[in-house]
Amino acid sequence: MNAILSSSEHDRKAAHAPGAKPSLTRSQKIAMTAATLGTVVEYTDWLIYATFASLFSPHFFPAKDPAVSLLSTFAVFAVGFIMRPVGGAVLGSFCDRYGRKKALALSVTLMACSSLAIAVCPGYESIGIGASLVLVVARLVQGFSAGGEFGAGSTFLVETAPDDRRGLAGSLQHAAVNSGVLVASFIGFVLTSLLAPDEMAAWGWRAGFAVAGALGLVVLWLRMVTKETDAFIRVKETQGHERRTPFADIFKKHPKAALRVVGIAMAGNLLNYLWLVHFPTYVHLKTGLSLKDALSVSMISVAVSLVLVPLFGALSDRIGRRPLLMGFAAGSALFIGPGLALLSDNFWVDTAIVTTGMVFVSMFSGVIAAVLVEQFPAEVRATGVSFPYAVAVTLFGGTAPWVVTTMTAHGIGNFVWVYVAAVCAIGFAVYATMPETHKKSLS
Repeated sequence: MNAILSSSEHDRKAAHAPGAKPSLTRSQKIAMTAATLGTVVEYTDWLIYATFASLFSPHFFPAKDPAVSLLSTFAVFAVGFIMRPVGGAVLGSFCDRYGRKKALALSVTLMACSSLAIAVCPGYESIGIGASLVLVVARLVQGFSAGGEFGAGSTFLVETAPDDRRGLAGSLQHAAVNSGVLVASFIGFVLTSLLAPDEMAAWGWRAGFAVAGALGLVVLWLRMVTKETDAFIRVKETQGHERRTPFADIFKKHPKAALRVVGIAMAGNLLNYLWLVHFPTYVHLKTGLSLKDALSVSMISVAVSLVLVPLFGALSDRIGRRPLLMGFAAGSALFIGPGLALLSDNFWVDTAIVTTGMVFVSMFSGVIAAVLVEQFPAEVRATGVSFPYAVAVTLFGGTAPWVVTTMTAHGIGNFVWVYVAAVCAIGFAVYATMPETHKKSLS
């Protein structure tokens, strides 16, 4: 296995032969596959929470009104996002100082163990508020892990690829995230198909967390045996054991780039969590569409996105990152109002709506990893991506289910589209004015 995962001299010479078009070598493909599968499982663990939120909320936050329990559960969902900037800062710095490979192994371990803790934790009736505290702590650890995962994974993938394939390589990161949504939805679909509603409410959701956690521990092996990126090896060789402070350096040396990352990521994260994560629960509660059908609708839309994301990533290598990001923001702003208004308990209508929304989001997903990595030099790259991106996720992604549920509970759910369209408009302005980076050479 080590012989396969180590780059051969033949691979290196073929990739850099005079006049040869840079291409992915065998070892690059294997390393990128290992990183991508790890992200798939890690985001399955992260997102299984939202998939089963309506089922396990009474076990941790019992209340006479089910809406109160659900709101409490989504508040914990949002609390997990508070730790994402912390994880982005700590794990991002760890990644820049000690290597992409070690950071990726650590993040998936933390995520998987937290899911297993939720799976086996007794309910409120057994241990009282202790159950709620375990859920909160587990979610905080998962937020910490996820905060570093996107930056480390994106950096690993983009650094591994040739310059003319960075968009395609980076798109695998969000394809993996979307695959995690698909796997989480598939787990929910299988369990809701095999178990009766009362069984799902009683213990079926625990099986979902257990499966997600176990998959994370299995995939840990993939991240332990893969090869470190050449870009990090060069930094380590040139700077040796010099004490580096990546987190401080992004504010001292790259403040504009860090702020730009927040602006680039805000609209995409809001729409991602609306269409990918919260949609099954949202359409189930709003229209009465069964949770099983809602999960099926979600799986169809995510499957479509898995085809489109790498295509858009490859397209960005040819025409640039900005045109696709601008298309995403404009299309999403125009579609969100009629899209949410037309939701019903009709399976195919809802499928068409969420799939259309995912087409626009796929433009963002196919580009985002590469364009963020291209903002920073190698010595601060993972931190520069992880921390500001995690801030955007926390402010606009993590709060999305809570904002939507709260607005609906207060009778103003029909105006959710105004909030989403406004964020998209701000994003469009950022995309229209930022520099193009697809031909930039990575240091």
